[in-house]
Formats: sequence, structure tokens, C-alpha cells
Amino acid sequence: MSERTTVLLAGQTAVITGAAQGIGLTIAETFVAHGARVVIGDLDEVRVKAAVEHLGGAGVAAGAVCDVRSAADLAALLDLATGEEPPHVMVNNAGITRDATMRRMTEEQFDEVIDINLKGTWLGMKAAAERMREAGRGSIVNLSSLSGKVGMAGQTNYSAAKAGVVGMTKAAAKELAHTGVRVNAVQPGLIRTPMTEAMPRKAWDQKMSEIPMGRPGEPVEVATGVLFLASALSSYMTGTVQEITGGRFM
Repeated sequence: MSERTTVLLAGQTAVITGAAQGIGLTIAETFVAHGARVVIGDLDEVRVKAAVEHLGGAGVAAGAVCDVRSAADLAALLDLATGEEPPHVMVNNAGITRDATMRRMTEEQFDEVIDINLKGTWLGMKAAAERMREAGRGSIVNLSSLSGKVGMAGQTNYSAAKAGVVGMTKAAAKELAHTGVRVNAVQPGLIRTPMTEAMPRKAWDQKMSEIPMGRPGEPVEVATGVLFLASALSSYMTGTVQEITGGRFM
């Protein structure tokens, strides 16, 4: 970073779930670049260790295997981030898709997406808030999706979960505002990742046609949106939903 760049999270500790790869890892990279120590959780132990080294090693990063469906795992992850004081930032990023039409979707596919994307976010908020409110400060950022705003065919499970994340964010923000803890959400649209680029060309072109800016987003553009909500730049914002979509479905 240049000397003229503002370091937004200097001396702060941030916990990020689902951060051993993809957008979560990009969020961790962005936070480290802005002076934070990060603690990442993910299901894949090998990837967690590799991500910690990639981020700069023990001086700036730590990690643990974490299943966000487990309150015990999340508590352990947050304890790893707690030194003399509780973590300053919690990013509930972990999520999965199990796409299928409602006709073909199984109850298992529905339940798994709800458990990880919705209940996992609730458990992460709950665990973080318990620690942050004691310090009288903190920022929680939840990852929703444009699918939670408009609903996407083949994603009744995912759309329900991500819409639920918005409702939970607003409810939690109202509960925690008086404690000094802020809760906000981001809703990414089409972001360029290996997963999205692997979709059929027809599907990709259809989605691109819906984006006024005429291009997909990059992971770092989601990460900087999360950084804004995590930092003091958004100090008078809580209960908000930030769309990072290129104008799609505005």
C-alpha cells in the first residue's frame, strides 16, 4: 500500500468465516492490507493452513477448522481472536449452494443451505455480539446475496436463506445499537469467481445482460464493501444492506 493510503483497521482483530478461499480469503487479504489481524475459519484444514501462510503467517493471521453449524466451533474461533479484548469485527461469510428446481430439490438440500447460510450466520452473530457488547463496540458484517432480494429460479433454498440474513441483520442491529455494536449486510451480485465462470455460456450471457455496468464484479470489490462496513467510515450505519451488483436489479 502507498503511504498516502488510509489504513482503516490498524490494531484491530477480525474474524471471518468461510475464509480459506474465494471471496472470504479476499476479504481477509483486504483486512490485513488495512492493518488488521485476522482469524479465519473454514471446514478444510489444509486450506486453512495454506491461507494463514498466504496472508503472512502467525504475525497477522490465525485459523481453525470451523463448521458454522456448531456453536462450539464458532466460540472456539472467536476465542482464538480474543486477546486482551474481544475482536473488533466479525464477518459471517461462510455459505454454500445446493441449486435445484423446487420440484427436484430434496429436503436435505434445503436444510443444508438453511443450516449453513442462515443458522450459521445467526450463530456467528450471537457469539460475536456476546463478546463485543462487553467492550461496548464492534462491527458485524453478514454476507447476503442479490438472490435474497429478488429470488432466483433454482434457488428456493438459497434465496430463502439470504433473504433471512437481511431480516436477521436488521433485527440484530436494533437489539445491539445501544451497546455500540453495529450490524450490516452486503448483497453481492454476479462476481467473477471460478464457480461463476464455470456456468454455461448462455446463463452467463443472460446474467451479464441484466447488469447496467456491463461487467461482473471482482472479489476485491465485495471485500472493499465489507471493509467499509467494518471500519469507522460507516460509524453511523447499522441495519443497512449494501448492494454490490453493478446496478443489476436496482
